[in-house]
Amino acid sequence: MNHFVSQLFAQYPLLMAAPGADPSAGPASIMPTLLTFGLVFVIFYFLIIRPQNKKQKETKKMLEALKKGDRVASIGGIHGTIQSIKDDTVVLKVDTNTKLTFSRSAISNVLEQGRPSKKAEKQVEEVVEDDDDDADDAE
Repeated sequence: MNHFVSQLFAQYPLLMAAPGADPSAGPASIMPTLLTFGLVFVIFYFLIIRPQNKKQKETKKMLEALKKGDRVASIGGIHGTIQSIKDDTVVLKVDTNTKLTFSRSAISNVLEQGRPSKKAEKQVEEVVEDDDDDADDAE
């Protein structure tokens, strides 16, 4: 068995421990161990840490973009339409007579975007018209 293991790790010298663990070897014997830990950290970074940070950024962006009229689902599975939004709370209309107040962070995802308000539609139209005017001026 020992012979099999040594043959297996002979192909990967970075993963192989220093033979005999000679105390006079000094810092050179710790190098493969440090490289192994570095390799494990890099793998953890790309498989766990980086995707988690990306997901947190997407969730934060989604929570900041919440607006009145959006159909959302809470972490607990309650579906409703946003009735009003304050700094850190959201009031959901669940039924005709039922309104629930949630923490903004309790919203897990947006099921359906609400229609933009008339004020927001006017702002979008003004921006589009301004862009068209700029394009005409360039010609």
